[in-house]
Amino acid sequence: MTAQPNNLVLDRRAFLSVSALAGGGLALSLSLPSAAGADHHASAPIRLTNLVTIDRAGKVTIMAKNPEIGQGMKTALPMLIAEELDCDWNSVEVLQADFDPSRFERQRAGGSFAIRFEYLPMRRAGAAARHMLVEAAATLSGVAASELATDKGYVLHKASGRKWSYGELADAAARLPAPELEKLPLKDSKNFAIIGKPIVGVDSARVLKGEPLFGIDAGQPGMLHAVVETAPAHGARLKSVDSSAAKAAHGVVAVLRLDELGGPDVMPDTVAVVATNHWYAEKARKLLKLEWDLAPAKGHSITAYKAEASRLHDAAMGTELRRDGDADGQLASAAKTVRARYSYPYVAHATLEPQNCTAVYQDGALEMWAPTQTPERGVPLIAKHLGIPAEKQTLHITRIGGGFGRRLFADYMVQAAAIAKALPGKPVQMLWNRAEDIKRDYYRPAGWHNFAAGLDGDGKLTAFTDHFVTLGSGGKPHRSASMQPTHFPAELVKDLTYTMDVMDTVIPMGPLRAPGSNALAYAFQGFLDEVAQAAGKELPSLMLELLAEDRVIGKDVNSWGSGWAFRTARARGVIEHVVKQSGWANRPREAGRGMGFGFYFCHLGYFAEVADVSVSGNNVKVNKVWVAGDVGRQIVNPFGAEAQVKGAVIDGVGQVLDQQITFTDGAIAQQNFDSYPLPRIDVVPEIDIDWVVTDNDPSGLGEPALPPAVPAITNAIYAASGKRVRDLPLSESL
Repeated sequence: MTAQPNNLVLDRRAFLSVSALAGGGLALSLSLPSAAGADHHASAPIRLTNLVTIDRAGKVTIMAKNPEIGQGMKTALPMLIAEELDCDWNSVEVLQADFDPSRFERQRAGGSFAIRFEYLPMRRAGAAARHMLVEAAATLSGVAASELATDKGYVLHKASGRKWSYGELADAAARLPAPELEKLPLKDSKNFAIIGKPIVGVDSARVLKGEPLFGIDAGQPGMLHAVVETAPAHGARLKSVDSSAAKAAHGVVAVLRLDELGGPDVMPDTVAVVATNHWYAEKARKLLKLEWDLAPAKGHSITAYKAEASRLHDAAMGTELRRDGDADGQLASAAKTVRARYSYPYVAHATLEPQNCTAVYQDGALEMWAPTQTPERGVPLIAKHLGIPAEKQTLHITRIGGGFGRRLFADYMVQAAAIAKALPGKPVQMLWNRAEDIKRDYYRPAGWHNFAAGLDGDGKLTAFTDHFVTLGSGGKPHRSASMQPTHFPAELVKDLTYTMDVMDTVIPMGPLRAPGSNALAYAFQGFLDEVAQAAGKELPSLMLELLAEDRVIGKDVNSWGSGWAFRTARARGVIEHVVKQSGWANRPREAGRGMGFGFYFCHLGYFAEVADVSVSGNNVKVNKVWVAGDVGRQIVNPFGAEAQVKGAVIDGVGQVLDQQITFTDGAIAQQNFDSYPLPRIDVVPEIDIDWVVTDNDPSGLGEPALPPAVPAITNAIYAASGKRVRDLPLSESL
């Protein structure tokens, strides 16, 4: 399990500026410090220009600054503002903000950090607007502000029965000086009218109606359509292009050779076909005659990787990640030893909306419409590799049809910008087809673990080792392919050793929902289930023994990659809860049906899960999953929170059953959803969710519910069938 960031502390002056709307009303511009600054340190300021507008009619408009990726932040963050503003949520309009670092600073969807970083700043933004409206009413009426209250868009003087709508007060409020944010009182949670209430997403009805919200919907007048062709194998380079037939095809406007810019992580060698509609472009793409240098990809196959991992495990060498005590000596003298090897495959993001971006370049300026999780990554890459200054770029953030970490990268934005720059004055939508989307992913890395554990005569875990074989280059793991030396059960077992070998690869890798954790949880919790069985125990009992002492392991540092403390008391809380919640003590013990347990801590969330699984031959059915989660003292939107947890569990089901990316000589075998299946409704289990509320700062939910779902299911398969799932997906084990 990974470590997590420190409590958000606003320890310096926050500033607020106000202005009048052109047609009358209040515009609120908020700048305040946050732990989310560019250098990721708690003391670094972040300028959140949170625009709240109230017109004379009383209409409240709240800008959603972060990208909406289905995680619900376009609803949840405005809810925080609306709560403290004390307005009527039904009268609020939420608009997606464009990318504007001068106004909004951090605009990102990733790491499950939006609630963590924005919970207090967004509430203070709403409280500031409310304060100014009350002051305006006090000035206009001659009544002391302390005698006034607010409710659903009105300022009330209960003693006289008078009231003023926010619209009536907006002009006057816009003329008042901004308050000091750190001195503003915030609501007690018992008085919340919006926070904590299940609220349907602000775009949900529009999505159901099929309204154009997504990047793929960003049509522009006179727009051209572009498709791309990249190498059939990762690592290959383009040698020659014969585009004569493609250029002659009906509707084709241009065929562009876009050689690698900034390395394959930015944009691999690409040929783009641009036509008057997407179908013409796709037909012409098939007429391209391309010659590729495939030599760099030769020998890079999943079969070869598996064989090399096995050889490295047999050699038992590896670079030392952590050594506590004498694990080897303890294993040699242990009353009982447990050994097992676990593996998991590459996994694709497989977003339902393929990668796309719409762009127009004219007079040295670029305008884009992009479904991006990290707009701050795409703009500087385009500036660096295409020479278009950031100040000459306008980026409209669209709703995102699935990301899960894939759209943390900006390769598709660079492609679209390069195509648009080659055709100035012409709007171009670049859209990948499904095969291109799967073959050009940044995959969840595969990994191989060789575990050993030692037990004493009382069944106590006395030694633990893991030899981890992963993927990268030059002896260093690539993105999301590493393992922290603090990974559980480090510091809870006195004699423990972690070692690592890194195999070179040409296959690109990157974060996928709960990066690293989604795979490590499966391997470690699966092996610990074996250890518990050897000790004559159940995994929840073994975990509670290891976590018995109240401890804080690690320390809190605001960082995307490290330094998040693990609190054993919170871990015990969710484990104990899910055991009761699921009726673990009275679980079925019959052939073909069993229950399994999994726990994990990542992205500030503590989650324990139990799965009920039926097995008949090679057929596996996940009947029900119980989830107990601790993400602090407040669930902002229970509707969105439950959706996130259910989605995470369903993702876990898919990873267990049949998802894997395979390749030979760098060429990806999977081309579409027939060979890379997503979970369908017939495999979705019943999901029961309980929140374990603790007095800790609220944190996010996009990721931490996924990791324990995978071992809960695989451990349940063992309980039902007696077959250990040591290799994913199930087709590799059953």
